[in-house]
Amino acid sequence: MRRSYTHRARVSAAIARPEGRRYTGAMNLLRATLLGVALALPAASFAQWQWIDKDGHKVFSDQSPPADIPAKNILKQPGPRGRPVAPAEPAASAPAQAAAPVPKLSGKERELEEKKKQAEAAEAEKRKAQEEQLAKEHAENCTRAKSAKASFDSGVRITRTNEKGEREYLDDAQRAAETKRIEAIIARECKPAAQ
Repeated sequence: MRRSYTHRARVSAAIARPEGRRYTGAMNLLRATLLGVALALPAASFAQWQWIDKDGHKVFSDQSPPADIPAKNILKQPGPRGRPVAPAEPAASAPAQAAAPVPKLSGKERELEEKKKQAEAAEAEKRKAQEEQLAKEHAENCTRAKSAKASFDSGVRITRTNEKGEREYLDDAQRAAETKRIEAIIARECKPAAQ
């Protein structure tokens, strides 16, 4: 009885050693590789052609467009990275292309366009609110700085409270330094708004 118990202990100790885990690590690497290959295969079957049909709708397919679709309406064809089709017409005919009818938008495309416009409008509104807040803060800072400058220019003795809580008067050097600092604030904050 005792002998079988020690035999089981030796076997379980051998399994717990790192040498017993090498197979697991190699198997995990193999599994990850196979998973990566399995996930990459369906990418080859994605729609590779893109064109505009006679009704003006965008069409996505893994098959080439019908023969009645002109080459200028083919937007994308298979190849490395699904390269876009180069326009067959020279650049001189750009005004003729501008006169071409705009393709009709499907329901989803129209919804996306509306959402995009709403997002742009919300962003513009947010930017405008931030600019108004900033202009308001500049105006308040300008008003306070001008008021402080008027106090310094009046010749009234200015006091400050030190860290002990005692009042002390500013001497001429401190007064000149504070005046210079206030003038810098006025120069920075009281600029006319850029139009």
